[in-house]
Amino acid sequence: MDITIKDVKTILTAPQGVNLVVVKIYTSEPEIYGLGCATFTQRHLTVALAVEKYLKPFLIGKDVQRIEDIWQTAMVSGYWRNGPEFNNAVSGVDMALWDIKGKIAGLPVYQLLGGKCREAAIVYKHAEGDSKEEVAENVQRFMDQGYQYIRCQVGGYGGGKSKINTPINALPGAYFEPKTYMRNVVDMFEYLRNKFGWDIDFIHDVHERLSPTEAMQFAKRLEPYQLYYLEDALPPEQISWFEQIRQHSSTPIAMGELFNNPNEWLSLISNRMIDFIRVHVSQIGGITPAKKLSIISEAFGVRTAWHGPHDVSPVGHAANIHLDVSSMAFGIQEWQGFDDLIHEMFPGSPVEKNGYVYPNDLPGLGIDINEELAKKYPCDSKIPDWTLARLFDGSPARP
Repeated sequence: MDITIKDVKTILTAPQGVNLVVVKIYTSEPEIYGLGCATFTQRHLTVALAVEKYLKPFLIGKDVQRIEDIWQTAMVSGYWRNGPEFNNAVSGVDMALWDIKGKIAGLPVYQLLGGKCREAAIVYKHAEGDSKEEVAENVQRFMDQGYQYIRCQVGGYGGGKSKINTPINALPGAYFEPKTYMRNVVDMFEYLRNKFGWDIDFIHDVHERLSPTEAMQFAKRLEPYQLYYLEDALPPEQISWFEQIRQHSSTPIAMGELFNNPNEWLSLISNRMIDFIRVHVSQIGGITPAKKLSIISEAFGVRTAWHGPHDVSPVGHAANIHLDVSSMAFGIQEWQGFDDLIHEMFPGSPVEKNGYVYPNDLPGLGIDINEELAKKYPCDSKIPDWTLARLFDGSPARP
């Protein structure tokens, strides 16, 4: 007997002050349901509307096991495609269907993806601070907890917390000055290497706050400090410049958290212009496209480093870990960690031990949600300040 989709709903919650979107699919078998991540924090209401008003009537009555067919037809159901809002909506459905398929099979999703090729995913944490000394204190704290890979940021994205001379009547925004930022980061890594030596791996996130020539110079200046990778040095609109960066620097490059469609990553991967692909899995449409992306990456020697900050729901983090442990292309996983509230709201969330994150062996994604608790932490629609980036003269910049 076919098991079909009976109902679809979205659950909106912000337990850590960050808007999360979770899709829940009910089936014709009352005890079988699935959860998926559709989190686009800054446009959570648009995603929820797309699920409730467009995808739900499209999905009712469909066979839950036909994941590929549902993904392909849903993606073109509005004709225009590859936008972040609808991609996230489709992702919520896609992950929920993988969750359901695992429950029907009685297997965790990583088994459906080919089984484990590692027991856990090695992860990195974020060490931040207003000064290099404060960053070093946080690096030491994470090292003491067993982390080998640490992302280091001084003064916020683009060094925006440093003193900046802006024009009279400059508009509000997250201001930064590229040259000061680059000098401060180079100085930070010199300090960290002198303090901690070479048995620890460092990462840095530019967050697209440099021009192409500045990014080229920056990657070159960071070579002596042997980063594990330099992340998102350019915005997606300037990806053709990665060829020049590759020619001038041996600093490993990671790119992709703003990517929406394969045309943004295929040339970078096939021409080996990046070392790590780090898309936001729900942003590209869920597990179905991510597993294909990991296979393409493996063929060209590029590794995955899926986006994993607070604006990925625990359901999305679980999906990341299932992909990580089953893929030969896996490189590293970004990890912010879960507090007690998250573990209570999302029972079955992945567990971190000594710098590694482990999936559980429950069927599907192995995670659930306490909806009554989730209701106590409503979302809001305030636009985050860091998205409103401006250069020192007040002109808008791409974050």
